[in-house]
Amino acid sequence: MKNKNEIKTGILVVIGIGLFIFGFSYLKSNDIFVSDRTFYAVYEDVEGVVNGTPVTVNGFPVGNIQDISFFKNNSLLVKFRVENDIKFSINSIAQIYETGLIGGKALAIIPANDNSRVAVYNDTLSSSVAPGLTELVNDKLTPLQENIESMIVNANKVLDKVNSIFDDPTRANLRTSVSDFSETIRDLKETSVMIKSVMKSNKLSIDQTISNVLDISKDLSEISKTINQSELSTTMKNFKNSSEGLSRVLNNINDGNGTISKLIDNDSLFQNLNDASKSIDLLIEDIRLNPKRYIHFSVFGKKNKPVQAKTK
Repeated sequence: MKNKNEIKTGILVVIGIGLFIFGFSYLKSNDIFVSDRTFYAVYEDVEGVVNGTPVTVNGFPVGNIQDISFFKNNSLLVKFRVENDIKFSINSIAQIYETGLIGGKALAIIPANDNSRVAVYNDTLSSSVAPGLTELVNDKLTPLQENIESMIVNANKVLDKVNSIFDDPTRANLRTSVSDFSETIRDLKETSVMIKSVMKSNKLSIDQTISNVLDISKDLSEISKTINQSELSTTMKNFKNSSEGLSRVLNNINDGNGTISKLIDNDSLFQNLNDASKSIDLLIEDIRLNPKRYIHFSVFGKKNKPVQAKTK
């Protein structure tokens, strides 16, 4: 009986120890029924990950973080487990990333597609931290903020220059110009009303004038058609005949035919005319010097003067 109690007590103690180990492993997110491998990665900043943070491959959970401890130069050594069924290269990267908009971190294994050896138990993987949403927003907003500040500074400078230009006299002149422009617009409106009134009162006369202009244009068009159809062809025919006649005359002159050609090409006629002109000059001079030779009314005779030719 005593032995039975001792056996029962031993069994209960073993069960209790097993339950304690199972509960402790569960609290540490370690599944004692799944075989896994342990890996390490070193980070300068773990971005808030803690023990039990899930480890994923392509977004699928394959393990969790088991321990985080300080390493050399205040860096952090992260110990995590991955199920044995998951194979990846030793050059794969253990990257910390945000799991959603409201926060939350996870560790992703980014497999390297190379021919390096498969990572084994206790290997240390390369580490990286993916930019979070806040960091991305800050990276985008920082240049935008700088641009906005620069725009505000430039706007202030422009406003200062505008204020310096638009002093009190300039503003008064601007008001006067606007007032004058308003009066000009008002005058234009009044002129437009007057033109409309004149057009309305003389609508019949204007319509009649337009009708007369159209009639004149129609008559001119008919006259032009008549000229084109009747006299134009005759005129062109006469012009052609005259052109052909003139061409024949010019050809005869060029060929040396006719009197005009002789007048142009032969200078004998010109010489004859020149000699005749000289003879006439001598005759006139002789008549002037010896008029009695040609008119006989003198009672007393007088000796005639000889005629001398003029020298030119």
